[in-house]
Amino acid sequence: MHWLYLGIAILFETLGTTLLKASDGMTRALPGISAFAAYALSFWLLSLALRVVPVGVAYAIWAGLGICLIAAIGWLAFGQKLDAPALLGIALILSGILVINLFSAKI
Repeated sequence: MHWLYLGIAILFETLGTTLLKASDGMTRALPGISAFAAYALSFWLLSLALRVVPVGVAYAIWAGLGICLIAAIGWLAFGQKLDAPALLGIALILSGILVINLFSAKI
């Protein structure tokens, strides 16, 4: 169940960041308030996952996948460009998450 909590926490963190962008510098109330709510849910779910998953591992996965997902959303929804160094960095982040999950004895 802890991995489910972590996965949903990542989705809410990504949603919060997307809504933060949509709030246009907090000038639009509904996306801004919704961003705070999404972040609150994300942190609560992350705290549930931390009951079992070591904090370093959970945070690395949470932050890394959040970065990759928000970069994809920025590209798809907001037309932001990803150059070769950005794509390489994303690939390295995903590789690091795979190494943690496949080879770490801490999980």
